[in-house]
Amino acid sequence: MGCTYKRGTTWWIKYFRNGRANFESSNSNRKEDATTLLKLKEGDVARGVPVTAKIGQLRFDKARDDLLNYQRANRRPTKKLEARIANHLTPVFGGRRMTSITPLDARAYVVSRQTAGASNATINRELTILKRMFSLAIKAGLLYHKPYIELLRENNARSGFFEAAQFESMRRVLPEAIRPVVMFAYVTGWRITSEVLPLQWRQVDLQAGTVRLDPGSTKNGEGRVFHITDELRTLLEERQRLADELKQKGVITPWVFFRMVAKGRRGLKSPKRITAFGKAWKTACRKAGCPGRIPHDLRRTAVRNMVRAGIPERVAMQLTGHKTRSVFERYNIVSESDLTDAAQRLSKHLSIGQ
Repeated sequence: MGCTYKRGTTWWIKYFRNGRANFESSNSNRKEDATTLLKLKEGDVARGVPVTAKIGQLRFDKARDDLLNYQRANRRPTKKLEARIANHLTPVFGGRRMTSITPLDARAYVVSRQTAGASNATINRELTILKRMFSLAIKAGLLYHKPYIELLRENNARSGFFEAAQFESMRRVLPEAIRPVVMFAYVTGWRITSEVLPLQWRQVDLQAGTVRLDPGSTKNGEGRVFHITDELRTLLEERQRLADELKQKGVITPWVFFRMVAKGRRGLKSPKRITAFGKAWKTACRKAGCPGRIPHDLRRTAVRNMVRAGIPERVAMQLTGHKTRSVFERYNIVSESDLTDAAQRLSKHLSIGQ
């Protein structure tokens, strides 16, 4: 049987595994803490759980490094993750043992961040990082369990979308190079930053009438194919014509969506992939009378248009890349005109039945 004993002011435990005595500090001056630790160790021995002196000694900084290495190993971006950890989590939890972080600490962190003006969504992203650190540590055999960290309720689901007339008004006042981008997103519902702007000609097959996204290039990691509509064919044929003109001049661009940028002092222009157009977008939305819209509203608009065109939801989800029905339904927004149309249809139905 194991036992507890005192060294100086610190309580230690002694337990046996495979007939061999193991000694471990409870890092506490309270006998109750040592007794609890002894029971945990003896219970783990009985269950066959690996027991080492390092379990429970993991500190926040090591857990942070492991999380970042995990992200890098899986080729996931770490810039925002590092910033959130460095700016908010490390000042509060840095240097501490992970076992010392309790639900009370998490709630105190939430209150301090709310006091600083952070939104619930932002705080939840930070708490999720902390929870992920605990999960990875448990998988690595460095912790027994993780504390219950409750996420906050988020009421930030956006409902922006474009009616057809609004979209046309906005598109007309955009710079000419940006118009094809927003038109493509309006039809397909693809994510602009990660799926539309990086599109290359090798992914476009005008003869087969398809545009493809490579596996691993989408948010859910799955490939995707979109069969070209008449609007997309006109758009892509025009983009190809411009690319062919450049090719005749000895300039080859792999990008579907590019703009001509001056290069050097002689004023020569060369194609450059479009990566952002935030300022032009805000200006166009303001001039079109729909300020506050964001580019992601085009994705919501595409979902809404597909459903109203009679495309089965399962097919529409495949086209737009939505994996869960709940998110897809959130994007399928009902407008005032939809409600008016429903009332007219109901009125017509009731008059027929009379």
